[in-house]
Amino acid sequence: MSVLLTVAEMGEADRLAVAAGVASLDLMERAGAAVADAVRLNYPHGPVLVLCGPGNNGGDGFVAARLLAEAGWPVRLVLLGESAALQGDAAVMAARWPGPVLAPAEADCAAASVIIDALFGAGLARPLSGVAAGLVRAANASGKAIVAVDLPSGVSGNSGQVLGGRLLGDEAAAAIRADRTVTFFRLKPGHLLLPGRLLCGAVALADIGIPAKVLDSIKPRQWRNGPDVWRALLPQPRLDGHKYARGHALIRAGQQLGAARLAGRAALRIGAGLCTLALPHALMHQAMTPDALMRVEADGREGWLAALADPRRNVLLLGPGNGVGAETRLAVLAALALQHPAGQGGVVLDADALTSFAFRPQELFDAMQDVPAILTPHDGEFARLFPDLRHDPDKLHRARQAAARSNAVVILKGPDTVIAAPDGAAVINDNAPPDLATAGAGDVLAGFCAGLLAQGMPAFEAACAAVWLHGAAAAESGPGLIADDLPEALRPVLRRLRQ
Repeated sequence: MSVLLTVAEMGEADRLAVAAGVASLDLMERAGAAVADAVRLNYPHGPVLVLCGPGNNGGDGFVAARLLAEAGWPVRLVLLGESAALQGDAAVMAARWPGPVLAPAEADCAAASVIIDALFGAGLARPLSGVAAGLVRAANASGKAIVAVDLPSGVSGNSGQVLGGRLLGDEAAAAIRADRTVTFFRLKPGHLLLPGRLLCGAVALADIGIPAKVLDSIKPRQWRNGPDVWRALLPQPRLDGHKYARGHALIRAGQQLGAARLAGRAALRIGAGLCTLALPHALMHQAMTPDALMRVEADGREGWLAALADPRRNVLLLGPGNGVGAETRLAVLAALALQHPAGQGGVVLDADALTSFAFRPQELFDAMQDVPAILTPHDGEFARLFPDLRHDPDKLHRARQAAARSNAVVILKGPDTVIAAPDGAAVINDNAPPDLATAGAGDVLAGFCAGLLAQGMPAFEAACAAVWLHGAAAAESGPGLIADDLPEALRPVLRRLRQ
């Protein structure tokens, strides 16, 4: 699967590779060669400026500079710090560089056609300042192509955040804005989380000789979302099956009926055998699209309890268009009190169902302890349920903490959606196009989650699949997308997966 490694886990992968007999100098040589290849294969022949830092990232830069010079490229190399201070493999590679080593004051970014950023890699733990920040700003201001080694300098490998700043344009912080990034063995969370993903440009993953078996010892718990994470558990219709075997989703509708209709259509399109909307009496006779959506009257608490009484309705979705307040909160608690057994269904809570617990989140968390549940907050809803986590800059860590606290699968939505399970498993999703930022898209996602849960898919894998399929359907629809398009666009995506 598409494993992601934290900075510490990548360091352990290097250590285990060396322990298994791979020379650390060979790892650095191959890393530098991959960077040199990225320049040779993607840019016209011209002057290259290599900015090297004082650690192993700088050692990779020395290798890339030497190999490009040997291939006939004009190369100038700038070192942040003194050559005499270099240690280990970086010192060895610096000694193999046949050209002059320039001081930062001699860096002429405007004279280069390509700049290689080998200042600092993913493990940087402090904001760039002083001379280093000056080099970064000069490189960015030059307008020249920049190839970053491992990760753009100034970006955290774990969180994707610019160290020392909260905004992409924050002039108090410094980070390279690369056109291309070359990283090694496995991607890191910072390559996928924003703003890191924007600052990386096109990312190339190079094999530098670390054996894949080191992952057996590291046992990473985060992945890049994709079919390899959940395909084996994706429900498939059976020749001897029937609609009742594919689950029955019950969606609580409010006065904004369109949100529930979107969710219901999505649940059916993704494979739920049946879907019923629980409606207020006043909406019972409104036109319904599609006609396959069933309806049941569910006025007030008694009506909702009656709708819940049918045991065939194995998955419950609350929130879209429900309204914020005590009525929605009590409806959620009644749904959670059903105690669906694991693997037989569950509850999906979205939008108003989350905000209704803004001042009493523990009441919600206590009620979810024995229920397979998926929460789908955007940042604002997340902050209402987990106010103490809202300022944590590491989105992956934030989502994991929330999942552990709530004992639910948490889909922390955004262009870099993170899905986290209570046991610490997590994925980062990066296939959502910007067109997906449209009214009702979240209702469709909630419906996808409910439809997969209804068919017996485990909550974490159902959430991961729903988010990826949501993004794939948006890409299939293309420009001009509205939420109504998503369930229809899902059909060719599912067809390709089955083939």
